[in-house]
Amino acid sequence: MAQIRRMPLVIAIAVSILVTLVTIFPGIPARSQAIQTPSVVSANPVTQGVDLERSFRELGIEGSILIYDQNNKKFYEHNAARNSQAFFPASTFKIFNSLVALETGVIPNEVAVLTWDGIQRQIPVWNQDTNIRQAFKNSTVWFYQVLARKIGRERMQKFINQVGYGNRQIGTPEQIDRFWLEGPLQITPKQQIEFLQRLYHKELPFSQRTFDLVQDIMVFERTPDYVLRGKTGWATSVTPNIGWFVGYLEQNNNVYFFATNIDMRDADDAATRIEITRRSLKALKLL
Repeated sequence: MAQIRRMPLVIAIAVSILVTLVTIFPGIPARSQAIQTPSVVSANPVTQGVDLERSFRELGIEGSILIYDQNNKKFYEHNAARNSQAFFPASTFKIFNSLVALETGVIPNEVAVLTWDGIQRQIPVWNQDTNIRQAFKNSTVWFYQVLARKIGRERMQKFINQVGYGNRQIGTPEQIDRFWLEGPLQITPKQQIEFLQRLYHKELPFSQRTFDLVQDIMVFERTPDYVLRGKTGWATSVTPNIGWFVGYLEQNNNVYFFATNIDMRDADDAATRIEITRRSLKALKLL
């Protein structure tokens, strides 16, 4: 009986020691503290036993890639420092621009045509009347500049703030048709992943119709085994030029979000952005 009476005192002393240790050494977690699963925003990505550097090395490319496996809540990456570095979004911003333009009615649907202004531009497929589906596929800059001007700075800034896109900076009214090409808007690969996840889960301030239309025009490749959605980008206003390929792969009842970012050496690297992404996804035994 004496032993039973002493037990509460022993437990009290033990608890007191534990509390003291946690107070002195805050890095020691209390055993009862629940383990928090890292969110997409706060997680520190760790390569999960897959060599994603290999494709960069073999192709002689400087850059990074970040992939998030939704079902298994795992990150795979190459070049962690660069994945936290902000860059101009360039034409990857066409995803956001499309959402806002369709939501506001600036462009009524995916087949409504804007008339080409007759100015000859460097990409031949840009020199024609076009709709948003074609403009997204061809990355037609003038088309999206028209949309941005029609949206206007006030409405664009409102949606940027609501979504929390990148650093949220779009500059002056005069910069409304180039802030994603020359700044001040910037976004990190990690932020690209966050934005894409919220798009996929329809957790952004847009209607179901807008989500459906944009996700449809984002289809990059569709096979019986998978659907790949994405958008490339090429920032030419900086040296070295920066290339993007961002999007997500739906396969095996799972979704894999990716953000590839590379230094562009020449025009041939337009295809390299996609090749590196494909090789990385194949390294995960996908595609």
